[in-house]
Amino acid sequence: MMKRLLIVIALCCCAITPVIPSPPPSPSRPHNSTTYPPPVTLVPNMVDSKNNGECPEKINEVASLRCAFELFDANFFNDKKILEIVKGVKELNIPIIRANRKLVASVNGGLHNPSVLVFNPEWSTEQPQSIGKRFHYPSLIGTKRPKNEEDIAFMSVLELGELIKTKQITSKELTRIFLQRLKRYNHVLEAVVSYTEELAYKQAKHADELLARGVYLGPLHGIPYGLKDIISVPHYKTTWGSKTFKDQVIDIEAWVYKRLKAAGAVLVAQLVAGSLAYDDIWYGGRTRNPWNIEEFTTGSSAGPAACTSAGMVPFAIGSETAGSITYPAARCGVTALRPTFGSVGRTGVMSISESLDKLGPFCRSATDCTVILDTIRGRDPGDLSSRDSPLDDPFLVDITKLTVGYLDDAEMEVVRVLASKGVNVIPFNLNYTVDSVQGILNFTMDVDMLSHFDKWQRSGQDDDYEAQDQWPIELRRARMIPAVDYVQAQRARGKLIQEVREIFTVDAFIGNATDWEKVCMGNLVGLPLIVVPTGFKNISNPPSSGSRRRTTITTGIYAPPHHDHIALALAMAYQSVTDHHKQRPPINNLGPNDSIPNPPTVTSPPRVLHF
Repeated sequence: MMKRLLIVIALCCCAITPVIPSPPPSPSRPHNSTTYPPPVTLVPNMVDSKNNGECPEKINEVASLRCAFELFDANFFNDKKILEIVKGVKELNIPIIRANRKLVASVNGGLHNPSVLVFNPEWSTEQPQSIGKRFHYPSLIGTKRPKNEEDIAFMSVLELGELIKTKQITSKELTRIFLQRLKRYNHVLEAVVSYTEELAYKQAKHADELLARGVYLGPLHGIPYGLKDIISVPHYKTTWGSKTFKDQVIDIEAWVYKRLKAAGAVLVAQLVAGSLAYDDIWYGGRTRNPWNIEEFTTGSSAGPAACTSAGMVPFAIGSETAGSITYPAARCGVTALRPTFGSVGRTGVMSISESLDKLGPFCRSATDCTVILDTIRGRDPGDLSSRDSPLDDPFLVDITKLTVGYLDDAEMEVVRVLASKGVNVIPFNLNYTVDSVQGILNFTMDVDMLSHFDKWQRSGQDDDYEAQDQWPIELRRARMIPAVDYVQAQRARGKLIQEVREIFTVDAFIGNATDWEKVCMGNLVGLPLIVVPTGFKNISNPPSSGSRRRTTITTGIYAPPHHDHIALALAMAYQSVTDHHKQRPPINNLGPNDSIPNPPTVTSPPRVLHF
């Protein structure tokens, strides 16, 4: 069937275009947007010379395909890439197209399941009352400076803030401690792109001078942190993790950086983003998990997760389009928040998809995530999707008035702890009918991403990409997604949002944070999610004499859009009586059989990948 279709396309294409070269356009009548594109020229040398020796049938197939590709203005691929694309279209694109068409395109007129191309995750029509109000942080009066710098490195943001506020430590001292740890462990973790040392000491000096004059900016005053390397800071490289852009300096202050700078925070490093925000492979290697340095972080917020876990920064800002906060946070055993879509402005941040990208914090605890979110949330004038999020104060939420569901894959310790603290916990199911969720996300993300890296693909720079089975294949296939089917995917997304809204009969629910279906669903709908460490287990096949390396266990707490405060309050309640989030990875205390491995050989990750 496919072969007959290709022949028909080829015949149609060739029927409307000459088979001999056309003369160049006359200088008096240049080609413009109102003229037809140059005609297809089918000549013997159209097929790459590399095909010499191949059977004529194969050569004719590629020639026919080239004619079809011309209709998509995509005839710049070589023969190998064309055959690769066709294989991907047959295996992945067509089933998704058919699923979406069946789901939302059976009735004419477009009156049902409208597109959510301009995405707003808001569920309520009520006017929010709490916009602009800041949270009330708990007091940590009496916090004392530890004698050991290792202990200082693993203190919470609020604890470190209290040390600075009471002048038990200076921002300059704290900056030195974390820069030293970054440099000490980076050769193991491969988690740092560049140190912003000069800027860091300048900002630390300013923070100390303000405090000396009696000016205190709040809990982030003088606190070091790191940014994912897709967030631009003037005068420093923002490489997007790709060797194509490894010398790139963007003269833009990202909105999130501006907010943190205004709060007195001190930027110490640009941390690894997987190449073009796809998984954990970047031009310098592949970022490792501090809890088990024989495995990798997964997810493109690799540097923020690894560095926070290893006590190399007190907190970091990462991003998620489809799993790049949730997966590395779970792998590295840190607490991290994927906030409601639109809560944090994205000006100055490399974009995969305007309707999916989100920025969020990696921290030691839910309390720290709450502090960071309070600092960076709010409307960004340069980001049309951002808005003033109407969050209540998580520190004032009465959790005993909440009903919280739990899925079959929830960590039951969390359920039991919350129940013991007065939360009404009940079994819960996600019973939506949309069965093409993963395909909807792929279409949305890939087409949007290709629009942002069109030139990159057309110029052949994808051939230099760090992992050839990642973006290069995804975006070549995206070239062949018709616009109508992209729109149908958005209409199907609208149907999913409506169904999830109707079944969300609880205040929040607990479930696996890294199940791929829930990752896709949550990102498409715009749900906030906090990843919470809940324990550890032994690594697979440990040495006979034992190992200090561990596999982390986590769960996720999901809430409706703009109810991040509910998820944060529940996570804080759980962490108030547990200490999993306070544990330190063994990177500084390896066992006798836990030698630091050689630099990793970059290999292809599993097919489920994280953005």
